[in-house]
Amino acid sequence: MTDPYEPGFFYPNKMGRIILQSLEEVVGRNGLIAVLNLAGQQQYINNYPSNNLDLGFGFDALSQMLAALERLYGPRGGQGLALRTGRACFKYGLREFGPLVSVAELSYRLLPLELKLRQGADIFMGVFNQYSDQRVRVEETPDKFYWHIERCPMCWKRSSRQPVCQLAVGVLQEALYWVSSGKFFTVEETACIGKGDLVCTIVIDKQPLD
Repeated sequence: MTDPYEPGFFYPNKMGRIILQSLEEVVGRNGLIAVLNLAGQQQYINNYPSNNLDLGFGFDALSQMLAALERLYGPRGGQGLALRTGRACFKYGLREFGPLVSVAELSYRLLPLELKLRQGADIFMGVFNQYSDQRVRVEETPDKFYWHIERCPMCWKRSSRQPVCQLAVGVLQEALYWVSSGKFFTVEETACIGKGDLVCTIVIDKQPLD
């Protein structure tokens, strides 16, 4: 496995732009400015990354922003806001990346739910592995999916007593809601590199809650 703390890993600018747009939607413009100032990322104040696939949005920048969110709003509040930001990220991400991976096509939306979940997991994994330096591996059992992030920008070089990748949890929650046409699923991070685990693992129940 690649050393998860090897320096110099990036999201494409487009993903960084989506994250900042989503964070501003959740905390407001003044809240975003406060987060960026505290995170030492003032270069993004009123200056979102370009809307392209160049690898220019550093893992360290995102990790510092999420840590700043917790410092500003407290661990519980900050992680709640990160979760909401992740949900918003999916909305913007679907608009930007959907045409590239065909998930918005009617033929995909008409598949049986279990097949949509399986194909959707592979598609979303492929987006991160192809367009970013994040590395994702999906494991499947009869009743669950395990979303393993082997190189994770959310907890990059962080140290925590509990999982801190709620932004990724939010993205997956909203993706499942969209794929299932409005159903809710249990999505929980059970392992996190930030607290000393080998990988970040998010467990997804295949059966919806309702």
